[in-house]
Amino acid sequence: MRLSEISAGVVGVGFIGVAHVEALRRLGVNVAGVVGSSPQRAAAKAEAADLPRVYPSVAALVDDPRIDVVHIASPNHVHADQVRACLAAGKHVVCEKPLALTSADGADLVERADAAGVVNAVCFNIRFYPLNHQMAAMVRTGEIGQPRFVAGSYLQDWLLLDTDWNWRLVPEQAGALRSVADIGSHWLDLARFITGKRVVEVMADLHTFVPVRKHPVGPVETFAASSGDEELIEEEMSSDDGAGILLRFEDGVRGLVAIAQTAAGRKNAVSIEVDGSESAVSWYSEDPDRLWIGHRGRPNEILQRDPSLLAPDAARTAGYPGGHVEGYPDTFRALFKEVYQDVANGRPSAEPTYPTFADGHDALLVTEAVATSSQEQRWIAVQR
Repeated sequence: MRLSEISAGVVGVGFIGVAHVEALRRLGVNVAGVVGSSPQRAAAKAEAADLPRVYPSVAALVDDPRIDVVHIASPNHVHADQVRACLAAGKHVVCEKPLALTSADGADLVERADAAGVVNAVCFNIRFYPLNHQMAAMVRTGEIGQPRFVAGSYLQDWLLLDTDWNWRLVPEQAGALRSVADIGSHWLDLARFITGKRVVEVMADLHTFVPVRKHPVGPVETFAASSGDEELIEEEMSSDDGAGILLRFEDGVRGLVAIAQTAAGRKNAVSIEVDGSESAVSWYSEDPDRLWIGHRGRPNEILQRDPSLLAPDAARTAGYPGGHVEGYPDTFRALFKEVYQDVANGRPSAEPTYPTFADGHDALLVTEAVATSSQEQRWIAVQR
């Protein structure tokens, strides 16, 4: 089946839902329709963002036999039930992270997807900057020796002010964790992908830096700024604005990550470094086409993203020649390209080249251990 013969539907018309639609259109996939939190809001967003047909509900979308794949880009608390509805209808599913709010639900979705035999993916798109695939290839082939230490951060500033607001600040919709579940999960998945090692123990310190926030009565879209003239409601906060996490990976690898959504001036800054027994590699999302390679006894190197210079797995994710910078929107295109190759074949491959529900479940197990560690102020083993 050709990609142009595949029809997809997207649940969610916010920032991320629109990103999914745009990436699918770039691949030539037919985006047949979208679902919003209400038909009225979806219709307004569809007109503003040139989105396709608006379905009145998720049920109407999954009941349409013309829809082959459903993308879930809705608030976190409805992911599990919406994924179940898709699986029951035999649809392939791409779900934004988190896959669910609990690891119990995550495990259930993994089991259901396996039983249904459908393609299933979790949108850990940060993996799909080509140089992150290059780092993973270099670790896998032993170019840096044995990986020893992984360090980095994921920093944003869109929740710096007490008037910054979004559904992600509401535990009933987003879950008890916020910065760790929202952006920290991306970093943790990236560290696992690059090193090939799972996190086995964590020691975490979570903190709420803005204890009281003010917000309007109606919904506020992600990254949107307050207009300053709304009637505001004060609300006490319980979820984490930031975190520091010590990590123990398989085979003795150690790690450290800082996460914050209140870091002034950092818009969407991801950094990661893997130190090996022979060399080190380091990447920064705000300079995404440059990979630093560190050495002890000779000059350090900078590898510019150029498909002709990359490992085959990394070159496959690159969409443009060297010197033509690839950024955040391109990660969705690269991820969905891998997913839709399996969709075109009608089933998941034996070794998917994209993050699956199993990866999403593993991320839930790690973040649950992070929450417990912060509460109990001690090392916690990741339960598997």
